[in-house]
Amino acid sequence: MSAINIVLIGFMGSGKSSVGRHLAKDNKAYFLDTDAMIESAEGKEISKIFEEEGEEYFRYLEKTTARWLKDNVNEAVISTGGGMLVYCEELKEVGTVIYLKVPFKTILSRMKKDELEKRPLFKDLQKAEAMYNERNSIYEKRADITIDADAKLEEVLVRIQKALIV
Repeated sequence: MSAINIVLIGFMGSGKSSVGRHLAKDNKAYFLDTDAMIESAEGKEISKIFEEEGEEYFRYLEKTTARWLKDNVNEAVISTGGGMLVYCEELKEVGTVIYLKVPFKTILSRMKKDELEKRPLFKDLQKAEAMYNERNSIYEKRADITIDADAKLEEVLVRIQKALIV
């Protein structure tokens, strides 16, 4: 991996954090999760930020995080929140953007009940699927690389490594 960052995007539950941790380890790079960074800075979980401050404030935090990453981070694998690239185009300046494309049904099958409950935008599954469909084209348009991530972790990592070499 070169001195640039790898930025993983995709819908909530698409595997960005799991893939990111392994990709970083395999490449001896740092792993950063933007949602975890925001939770740490705010001292509360994303669901609480949405509940107490609203989505607009959360999107502001994402933009602030993207600017900080752009100015301060190199040679890292960065997992982003599901809507970060949708609302924060500055993310393209952080590094090579890789879209982990996973069908909505696969995302649901991967998530446990408590995970679904922690995600505010999954409270209504019909709305979540509509959002998935809307965001899918945005992810594809803004990504530098799209990876079919509807596979075992090891295969997804191989696909990413191959795409980065080209």
